[in-house]
Amino acid sequence: MKGGTQVSVADIAAPTISGTVWAELVAELPTGVVLQDEGGEVLAANERAAELLGLEREDLLAGVRPEGWLACDDSGASLPDRTELGRQVLRTGTQLTVPMVIMRNGRPASRLWATYHPAAHRGRPALMVMLQPVATDASHSTGLVDPLTGLPGRALLLDRLDQSLTRSRTMGTLTSLLLIDVHQLASVNSRYGFETGDQLLKSLATRLRDGLRADHTVARYGGDEFAVIAEHPRGTGETIATRVHELAKIPLVVNQHTLQARFQLSWVTSDGQVGVLSMLDSAEQRLRAAAPAAVPVQRKRR
Repeated sequence: MKGGTQVSVADIAAPTISGTVWAELVAELPTGVVLQDEGGEVLAANERAAELLGLEREDLLAGVRPEGWLACDDSGASLPDRTELGRQVLRTGTQLTVPMVIMRNGRPASRLWATYHPAAHRGRPALMVMLQPVATDASHSTGLVDPLTGLPGRALLLDRLDQSLTRSRTMGTLTSLLLIDVHQLASVNSRYGFETGDQLLKSLATRLRDGLRADHTVARYGGDEFAVIAEHPRGTGETIATRVHELAKIPLVVNQHTLQARFQLSWVTSDGQVGVLSMLDSAEQRLRAAAPAAVPVQRKRR
């Protein structure tokens, strides 16, 4: 997030289907690879990507989809608009993994993980999409659980937010999404080491998970960011935000250091009439506009 700074993790130098770099490094990979521009237009793709999507590569490149072919999420809902999804990935500068089901004539033909990476093509923002079949063992599927904190990762966060919004839309409830950005983690890493910084995130994750209701979802949203999804019958997310603030501002004892960090907090509430990425976008905009919570930084050895 960081004020919307774009971080490019790949710079593809003018790839073409017949180009040497593309042919040698990508074409024969066992993983499906698709390069898209920021508007969702496919610029290049390998054979494996077309195979996983159940398409001819020429059709994939031309944007042609055969009759009866449909890509949706694992609930059967339409995938987010490609342009909106691209903006989300490029704005945050972090990868995003979403579940994808390929339907043929109303029946599921394959299930995939699609991981979107921010990239650049000829100096323009682009997306590198990596396609992999969903593993039969869920514990080996990418993007489900954050390995450091044990919290749901971005893929599960998106799925649970989508389900919550669906329930709000159909049952008349409300869904609130909260984003928490922990500040000065780099200072903790610099002064006490990365192990202490990691333990700080793990301790905060545990506190949020244990301090909120069991039906609330606490997820790792980014490197130093957490997210909370809460459903409620009325009102706004202010009550939940207050509770998160109370939990986050309590000093943590980590590796014999007492740490109390600054953080920013934002929340948005919806009746389910907006999409997942639109809700995330609204929460991110509010987070960037918010001032850090008035919590002093105290780092004291015991």
